[in-house]
Amino acid sequence: MEPVTIGILALVALLALIAARVPIAASLIGVSFIGIWAVAGLRPALSMLSTIPYTTSASWTLSSIPMFLLMGYIAYHSGLTRGLFEAARVWWGWLPGGLAIASLAGASGFAAVSGSSVACSAAIGRIAVPEMARQGYDLRIATGAVAAGGTIGALIPPSIILILFGIQAETSINQLFLGGLFVGLASLAFYIAAVLVYWWRDPDSLPRAEPYTMGDRWSKTLEIWPVLLLIVAVFGGLFSGFFTATEAGAFGSFVAILIGLVRRSLTWEGFKESLVDTLLSGGALFIIAIGANLFTRLVAMSGLSMQMGAFVEGLGLGTFALLLAIVVIYLILGMFLEPIGALLLTLPLFLPILAQHGVDKLWFGLLVAKLLEIGMITPPVGLNVFVIHSVARDYVRLEQVFAGIVPFILADLALVAAMLALRGFM
Repeated sequence: MEPVTIGILALVALLALIAARVPIAASLIGVSFIGIWAVAGLRPALSMLSTIPYTTSASWTLSSIPMFLLMGYIAYHSGLTRGLFEAARVWWGWLPGGLAIASLAGASGFAAVSGSSVACSAAIGRIAVPEMARQGYDLRIATGAVAAGGTIGALIPPSIILILFGIQAETSINQLFLGGLFVGLASLAFYIAAVLVYWWRDPDSLPRAEPYTMGDRWSKTLEIWPVLLLIVAVFGGLFSGFFTATEAGAFGSFVAILIGLVRRSLTWEGFKESLVDTLLSGGALFIIAIGANLFTRLVAMSGLSMQMGAFVEGLGLGTFALLLAIVVIYLILGMFLEPIGALLLTLPLFLPILAQHGVDKLWFGLLVAKLLEIGMITPPVGLNVFVIHSVARDYVRLEQVFAGIVPFILADLALVAAMLALRGFM
């Protein structure tokens, strides 16, 4: 059998296994091993199966992931992020739909110490949804705002998706983080615009809150000094070039532990929970990365990437049409797959094709991160939506959360359109 045919069959088998709900790591590793065996023989397949897990896990850059995860979990379990919503509320609450906007701003602040969409949604949702219910908000837009705000966690550094993209695409993670900061803030601006449009159409659904005094504002802001210190310490060093991404994560974890001990808010139990959560989350990410590296080897050895590139070239698609097709593919994948699995599954196929078209990898990484996070709020999977429903089931039904997310999906699509339009200037 021709190697290319084996590559195609492997891809079909992989998609079939994922559709059958086989864990994506097991699907990647199993299909890749059998495919390499068929292409090159049993000994090379066993050799790769024994060496790639080590070479992947021993990557200096990849070690930044558990460090940033630990920083986020320490901040969460020691209560450093608890006051973010309250601080955002006193500054933004007086605006139309102010509590929804405060939820979005609070999620952005939480994103800077977690890098996780789900963690952002769960943490802010527990506080913000009950408060908006008390204030008489339309709970569809209230819960939609919190679910959408959580997606900013995968854009604003430290973003696990951007770290993985940088490793796979051999692109500067520092530059990806800097670009992710701008895309994350742009997402926040588009989401705020969606809230204001909703208020303009139905002012009674999003009542204004009473304005706070400047004394109240500064008092609440001072309560979140640990988070501000953590953000400044980590990202100041990262963007100034003083830290690498891994060193920034390690330093951030140390500072988070130190702040928790000084404030006496980090207990031994909280510290153990942070370590366990880090090991579980990091282990899951690493085994998917191992599977993705094996699949990348299979794609290269079978010549599948070259054949796909030749096929796309034969279609005569221009660069914009190709990017539009990729956008649609990611939007569809996001409806069924979790972001990291979708990212590592597709990059071995798309990167060689995009290189032929001269697409900037940094820009493409930011676009992919945004597209994958849209998948976190789109049905039928929409993990952030289910997380918000789980923490607010006493206030809202699941279908109401999905209804409330629609304005924010439209805002996301508008931002994606803007990124495509601005590509020529990058």
